[in-house]
Amino acid sequence: MNTTKNTHDFSHERLKNERVEKAIKLFDSGFNCSQAVIGVFCTKYGMDEELAMKLACGFGGGMRCGEVCGAVSGAVMAIGLRYGQYKAEDKESKARCYELTSKFMDEYVKRNGSVLCRDILGYDVRDTEARAKFPGKQEEVCPNAIKTAVLLLEDMNF
Repeated sequence: MNTTKNTHDFSHERLKNERVEKAIKLFDSGFNCSQAVIGVFCTKYGMDEELAMKLACGFGGGMRCGEVCGAVSGAVMAIGLRYGQYKAEDKESKARCYELTSKFMDEYVKRNGSVLCRDILGYDVRDTEARAKFPGKQEEVCPNAIKTAVLLLEDMNF
């Protein structure tokens, strides 16, 4: 029996669970979905946590208009931190980042049904009547969207 592999699998699972827990804690403490996801990965890939949180703030609630889910936006930011192009001539990094972003988006749709906040949540965050009809819906739905994004990134070896 290969105990090294089993130990590695166990520690990787523990790390995945710790990242999910941290992301959910960030959300529960008042950060949005985008901040919760990028907050787990930012320092690992060289970004200051304060800067990451500020950058991600406007992406919550599908950029405040029910578009791309904040958890997805935070994950795409993490992909960019790890693989993104920062030199104009580096077309290889750009292509790799685009490839991984597309892979992430496709898999997220398979796992969650959509990448759109309003579809996942069941209403548009700008609709105050709908929000009033479904109090607590974000607290119910968003943790799963965050968990899905974090686990998917983990499955992609982040």
